Amino acid sequence: MISTLEKEITFRFLKARKKDGFLNIISIFSFIGIGLGVAVLIIVMSVMNGFRTELINKIVGFNSHITVKPYDLKIDTSNKSNLNMISKNLILSNNAEAIMIKKDITKGIVLRGYESEDFSKLDIIKNENFLGNRNNLKENFISIGKELSFTLGLKIGDNISIMSSSGVETIIGNLPKQKTFTVVSFFESGMVDFDNNIAFINLNTLEEFFDLKTNDRNLEIYLKNPKNIENQKKIVQNIYPNEFVYSWADMNSSLFSALKVERNVMFIILSLIIIVAAFNIISGLTILVKNKTREIAILKSIGVLNKSIVKIFFLIGVIIGTSATIFGIILGVTFSIYVENLRQVISTVFNISLFPEEIYFLSIMPSEIDPFSIFIISCCSILITIIVSIFPALKAAKLDPIKSLKYE
Repeated sequence: MISTLEKEITFRFLKARKKDGFLNIISIFSFIGIGLGVAVLIIVMSVMNGFRTELINKIVGFNSHITVKPYDLKIDTSNKSNLNMISKNLILSNNAEAIMIKKDITKGIVLRGYESEDFSKLDIIKNENFLGNRNNLKENFISIGKELSFTLGLKIGDNISIMSSSGVETIIGNLPKQKTFTVVSFFESGMVDFDNNIAFINLNTLEEFFDLKTNDRNLEIYLKNPKNIENQKKIVQNIYPNEFVYSWADMNSSLFSALKVERNVMFIILSLIIIVAAFNIISGLTILVKNKTREIAILKSIGVLNKSIVKIFFLIGVIIGTSATIFGIILGVTFSIYVENLRQVISTVFNISLFPEEIYFLSIMPSEIDPFSIFIISCCSILITIIVSIFPALKAAKLDPIKSLKYE
């Protein structure tokens, strides 16, 4: 417990006198350093969490959550009762690679085939940025990304030639198939790579164009809760033990592993800011002990115990660190909330791009405040403060009151 006397002396020592000006500067810098360290950590963690969440939403919104790919036999979809418990949509699809030709421009592309009624169920098609007829993916019709339309200069209603990797036997040899498709709609996923390299056509047209069999069709499973992916993947694997089952997380495992490692490394590196700032507390408290030698000697001479002296100086360090941490939390959370507005202002004023869409896949700087991350950062900051406050507090308690009064 902390006595009233200890509290009063602690707050008295916290108030710097005029002759303690340099000490006051050290305390201010300690406060600012810890506060900024905590704020920067919160901002960086929030932006990285937001980036990860946005990336997951973009990937999950464009790709199936779980895909069942057949090895040999056609996928049996009669076992729907178990799947319906975890899924909201079950869609059969197929895909192939082709070359898109528009005048002198050629572009490699991945074609995904869906039945017309299944196409309208896709999240990317329900997106408000979708242009065209959502229910029209019939024979020789194609839906392309907006980025691809800019690349090739296409509008809705234009025709585009596509060359298949499958060939046709002629008198001069095997020639690749070529078919003309009409652009009926544009989609926008928010990820440039997807929008520029993937297009949708009718499933039957795809299979005929590429000589694919119906047995090769994949089963795309769209889950009610796509983030709880591992447990639900195991359920699907139990239903289809003889098929290849993979999820959106498997397809992007290297990307999300890299993001996780980067986030952990950033946390460690930025924590050094707090540690460096916390060492200012040692300097400040050590100077404070030196300046308060006479006061400490008087306190001891009137019967104040060593443990009370330790508490007083320990509390000073903890108060500086804790208040700085609280200040850092407020500053960090505020910046995290308005980080996109700040990016827009800086980009406009200095005419620079702080968050290039073609590099980061996203058009805005995302931010997601994680209370648990803030709790961990706060605990680490306060713990560092507590540790660095121990040494000066013990040093103050070891002062000899007789020598202190004699030389003061």
